[in-house]
Amino acid sequence: MSKKGKILVAMSGGLDSTVAAVMLREEGYEVIGVTMKTWDYQNSGGSKKETGCCSLDSINDARTIAVKHDIHHMILDIRDEFGDFVIDNFVEEYLAGRTPNPCVLCNTHIKWEALLKRANMLDCEFIATGHYAQVRNENNRFVVSKGLDDNKDQSYVLWGLTQQSLAKTRFPLGGFRKTDIRQMAIDMGYEELANKSESYEICFVPDNDYRGFLKRKVNGLEERVEGGNFVNAAGKILGKHRGYPFYTVGQRKGLEIAFGEPMFVLSINPETNTVVLGKEEELNQKGMWVRNVNMGKFETIVEPMEALTKIRYKDVGSIANIEQEGDRMKVIFNNHVKAIAPGQSAVFYDGNDVIGGGWIQSSFDV
Repeated sequence: MSKKGKILVAMSGGLDSTVAAVMLREEGYEVIGVTMKTWDYQNSGGSKKETGCCSLDSINDARTIAVKHDIHHMILDIRDEFGDFVIDNFVEEYLAGRTPNPCVLCNTHIKWEALLKRANMLDCEFIATGHYAQVRNENNRFVVSKGLDDNKDQSYVLWGLTQQSLAKTRFPLGGFRKTDIRQMAIDMGYEELANKSESYEICFVPDNDYRGFLKRKVNGLEERVEGGNFVNAAGKILGKHRGYPFYTVGQRKGLEIAFGEPMFVLSINPETNTVVLGKEEELNQKGMWVRNVNMGKFETIVEPMEALTKIRYKDVGSIANIEQEGDRMKVIFNNHVKAIAPGQSAVFYDGNDVIGGGWIQSSFDV
């Protein structure tokens, strides 16, 4: 019997999850490792060799590490759930003219649900992942806060986790910097793993060509969306585009048409198959509506409050006034922000703590 009880750890075979599992084992937990098989890249028709957390090499690496440290290991096949939910949503969002955020969706609705279900079956008190974030119980609320390492903080992709999920979640790496974790891996004898480069690609689009992925997933997509117009904010036709799903708000490169000056995608209208272009300053907006808000630090916001607001993963954040209206949040920034993209996540912070987050619905200027 372990000193601290049983904990189910998501092991991808990568650096962070490896150190997290071994760290918890050394702290006295009975660790059970689980590697989730979410996707077969060959099914997408891509040409690049399968890599990342779902590859056979990664699964074998996770198993080898688990055996070495006397950790019981299992493989959890969630390809059906992942494909039906995450990939279908990914395609649907682009077809709706929005820019999806599949990692947030997967964490919220697939990975945590799968982990918690298996943890309950195995009588594990907790689950753990290698995310750089922290969680604590304060005022009867489980609060996610930023990881110690600002450069690696992953609290942005965890806004959708429910209170029930957070109650059983541990983030053992949250109080460390990435350099510390690399050194721990070297000390454990995993120097090659510690020096391995990290991938930031979407797991099911490892060649980073989402346009090609959409073409392969949607029969006749190009015929359905080709022949649309680039227009300016006044509706004047500027030229032809390849199809609205192949563009994202804020995009400048790849427009494949010369305008004499830099032009950016301002908005996308799937109903008319038009892509609105404009100058860089036209990307600036001061307000947005955020839908399907999940609250974190507070159960609800009764009065408008000031919060640091991030509109994309690598965004440093901007100060805004947020006002909750049911499951929507009205957000007014103190200063203009650039390229608010519907479909992306907006996450609100009180200092380092996640107040809550949701999906960007629309933007507006004031």
